Amino acid sequence: MWRKFDKISDLMGTVAAWMFFAVGLFVTFEVVMRYVFTAPTIWVDEVSRIFQIWATFLAGAYLLRHREMILIDVFLKDPKTLVRRIVESFSIIVIGFFCIVTVKFGFDLWLKATLAGHTTDSFLAPPKWLTHASVWVGFGLMLIQCAVELIRIWVDGVPGAEHHEEL
Repeated sequence: MWRKFDKISDLMGTVAAWMFFAVGLFVTFEVVMRYVFTAPTIWVDEVSRIFQIWATFLAGAYLLRHREMILIDVFLKDPKTLVRRIVESFSIIVIGFFCIVTVKFGFDLWLKATLAGHTTDSFLAPPKWLTHASVWVGFGLMLIQCAVELIRIWVDGVPGAEHHEEL
């Protein structure tokens, strides 16, 4: 069952990558419009910001799944040991706790902005719930991935054990 969540995390990582790519295109378009045609847009800044925020939070679960976050294993190099499993589990639990707190407060902020009808102070004026939702959605996905990683550590072993054998 946890493999389905892995696929969701992978999909969100792909979506995030394409969103970052789109931001690059948007900014390039803005530079051309502003400096070549002297006709700046009103939407590029805001849309790029929204895409960057969503991409950043959507990528969290993907990064956790693939262990692309900072990893220092000077003392616990062998991923097969019990101590390494305990340390990995503790790390995942700490990340999960942070996710729970962020989802709770992020959801509260999103709900307040949604019910009040808040918008950004720009010409485009998109609703603030659009960016606030990215926080609790992204950290909610990462929380689910934390649960998956915790199960994986104790069922399949610490990710990277197969790489350790190659060294």
